[in-house]
Amino acid sequence: MMKIRKGDQVIVTTGRDKGRRGTVTRRVDDERIVVEGVNVVKKHVKPNPMKGIAGGVVDKTMPIHQSNVAIFNPKTGKADRVGIKLLSKDEQAARKTRDNGVRVYKSSGEEIKA
Repeated sequence: MMKIRKGDQVIVTTGRDKGRRGTVTRRVDDERIVVEGVNVVKKHVKPNPMKGIAGGVVDKTMPIHQSNVAIFNPKTGKADRVGIKLLSKDEQAARKTRDNGVRVYKSSGEEIKA
């Protein structure tokens, strides 16, 4: 189970964007995620009239390693760690889910809604 998923609010904990907050827009692979407004670089693009690209310098959001971010807890207003609470068979049946666990905030134990 992935602890950080698409759509989660996260805070960057290390690197040049430390302290920035953003939404996870996509997962690149098992380790890297793209966060909106974080790790933005200048990319020089050649013009391509066949695709309608004008060319020039473009801002591009690059992936960041998931170990460099922490999930944002709206109750405390701070970064928090993610834990996984295992569900019993009855709870799984009530939720109609195949997952055997849910994500929770480590500090409070509340379930993460996403």
